[in-house]
Formats: sequence, structure tokens, C-alpha cells
Amino acid sequence: MMTSFATLTIGQAPRSDITPLLMTHLPDEPVTHVGLLDGLSREQIEQRYAPQEGEAVLVALLLDGSQVLLAAADAERGLQEKIHQLEAQGCATILLLCGGEFSSLHADSALLIEPERMIPPLIGAMVGTHRAGIVVPVESQIGWQTNKWRKLEQAPCFAVASPYLPDDQALTDAAIRFAEQGAEVVVLDCFGYNHHHVEVLEQHLDIPVLLANVLMVQLAAELVA
Repeated sequence: MMTSFATLTIGQAPRSDITPLLMTHLPDEPVTHVGLLDGLSREQIEQRYAPQEGEAVLVALLLDGSQVLLAAADAERGLQEKIHQLEAQGCATILLLCGGEFSSLHADSALLIEPERMIPPLIGAMVGTHRAGIVVPVESQIGWQTNKWRKLEQAPCFAVASPYLPDDQALTDAAIRFAEQGAEVVVLDCFGYNHHHVEVLEQHLDIPVLLANVLMVQLAAELVA
């Protein structure tokens, strides 16, 4: 049965890594979880969404715990179709579980909550003139992430560490990089990061480490309360 509140992920739903966070902060009512890649095999995903060289890339999580790369433009078109489908089924609020920068996503009747429209201004207000270190899942995202964070008073530095891989070495390397570049606050800018990733960074850094997904869910809870 369709409910009035839905989450929409670029991977496959439900997101077991995010659901506990959602249940902690969102109103105590049924939630519909929908994924762009629901019901698709890896082969079908690659046929529809595999990025070409030079294209903007998003990282999505599958139900088996593996990650897959998607062409951002193709993913945006697919997400727009999902949004229209959710509206047609009576969904009134849609929370997008992705921090990617989308140029034209919209809803005709539902409230569409897009993290990339809310998180950068919030982080900007929080860090002020301090330098932020941004952690992203893959190297190829740094280009559009630079644009996403362009309004920060001081240009951020970046490091790469996928939240979907078991090895923490990339996070350790990120901490070293941030220390060398003078970061004064760290933002884990992907919905796949969790408190374990925060703890790894905090072992090597004596600065605040923020989870964008926690901030987003808290804001969404205020909007739909």
C-alpha cells in the first residue's frame, strides 16, 4: 500500500544502512521506500546507466551490499520518472536519499526534499570562514563537487573513500590529507557514510566530523512533522 511519505534512493530499496536513521528521526508513520534500480540485475543496470568516459558519475548501493557506478544524467532522468510515479500513487512527500547535484528534478504536487539544495547552505552557515574537508565516494565526483560547494567562504579540500568498501585505509589516508591541507571540519557527503566512518576519521583528527545524511534527515523530520 502506498503511503504519503516516500524515500527515493539512486540504488535499490530499502536501504538497510539508512533505514535505522530514518526511523529514529522521521514521524512514526508508514514510509514507502523506492529505489531507481529496484528489480534490475547488474547487467540491466549497466545497460541503462553505465557511465561513459567524461560523464558525471554517481555511486549507488545494491541490495547485495555491492556498489555500482551510474551516469548522473541517466540517473536523473530515471529519478524523475520515479517521482512522477510516486505522485501518481498519491505520495505527498518524497525524500531523495542522494547528495548528488541534479539540475532539473521536480515534483508537480508532492514536496520533493533534495539534499543538495539544503546541505551546502547549511554547512556554509556552520563552517563560516573555516576550511572544510569533503569526503566523496569516487575521484571522478570531485569536479562537480567543487561546483556544489562553490559558495563556501573558503574553498574546500577533497578526499576519496567509498562508504561501501570494507577497508578503512582510504579514510585514514583522507584524514592525513585533511590534516596536511588545514581542514577545520570534515563533511562526509554521501548517504552511505555512517558513524563508523566518523569514528575512523576522529581517531586521526581533532576536528568536527559531520554526516550529511544525519543533517538531512533531521531537517526532513522538521519539514514533515
